[in-house]
Amino acid sequence: MKTNRYFLLYFFFLLPACFTVNAQEEIAVQVHEDIVWANPKGFELTLDIYEPQTGKPSYPVLIIFHGGGWLLNSKAIMSDMARYMATHGDLLVVNTNYRLLADLNNTTTANELVEDAMGAVLWVKDHIGEYHGDPRRVAVTGDSAGGHLASMVMLAGRQLESDGFSGDSLGFTPSYLPAGLSPEMVAEQDGLKLQAVVLSYTAFDLLKAAKNGFETANNPFWKYANSSPRGLFGDDASAETRPDFYRAVSPAYYVIDSEVYPLPPQLVLVGSLDPVTTPEIATRYVEQLKQAGQPVEFRVYEGKGHGFLDSGCPEYLTGCFEERAIPVLNDMIAFLQATL
Repeated sequence: MKTNRYFLLYFFFLLPACFTVNAQEEIAVQVHEDIVWANPKGFELTLDIYEPQTGKPSYPVLIIFHGGGWLLNSKAIMSDMARYMATHGDLLVVNTNYRLLADLNNTTTANELVEDAMGAVLWVKDHIGEYHGDPRRVAVTGDSAGGHLASMVMLAGRQLESDGFSGDSLGFTPSYLPAGLSPEMVAEQDGLKLQAVVLSYTAFDLLKAAKNGFETANNPFWKYANSSPRGLFGDDASAETRPDFYRAVSPAYYVIDSEVYPLPPQLVLVGSLDPVTTPEIATRYVEQLKQAGQPVEFRVYEGKGHGFLDSGCPEYLTGCFEERAIPVLNDMIAFLQATL
């Protein structure tokens, strides 16, 4: 496809130290592929684990959520990043799938994507010790739509309810729950608490995206996903009739004062030429955090657009992974080394 698909999203968003390994020293990793971690509504979800082989008893954990406008891609688009972070950052890396809107006959709703992301983090905390990961040192990261999911885990991780996302509750029921725990118990224990978050060219406001045409045929991602355009919550809710639904899945509406709840340190990244998540959009989110007294670092990468962390040499991007992404990933590693 010759069209720069990330540029097309411009029309719909208009949003906004336990180790000291040098980021250039490559270490061996063992990759555990396609581990099934949940089956929501019979849809099999898998993840890959990149386990460093240095003989340490445990490693900090980094969970990756891929981008693709909530309609495209899989964990494969982040495989180069996952391997690099594990081999150069001395991190145990989890690269996970989640349901896309077009899955299950185009019936998946936006809250279910968030519930998958939450479930993935809970599964990791429950099982990562089997792979020498430390469940007390967990960071999440994501780019674009994946950044949205990573930020929702951090910001809405205590908005959990057994009744799920309906009516007036608008709580989330994670796709995976530890044995014997209800969503309310997980929330009470702060079971989704994170130690660090890295957000790359992230989508922060789905209400604004919907109002700008994301749910219509003007959004080419529906065509790329071979699906008909529809509402993020099906036919029974829209941005006009239930704006609360859209705000409930939007990080922009969750930032809280640090005296009420301290968020983990965040690193927010964006390209100077990004037409989707513009530097102005990312700046607004960073300013929200600063005004709330939350810890955040912010970096704008000159000359970069949207999607620069994708694997390989896709035609919709300039250059290959090595030149586009590695300098940014080294910055991530430095941040995580100083934070975890």
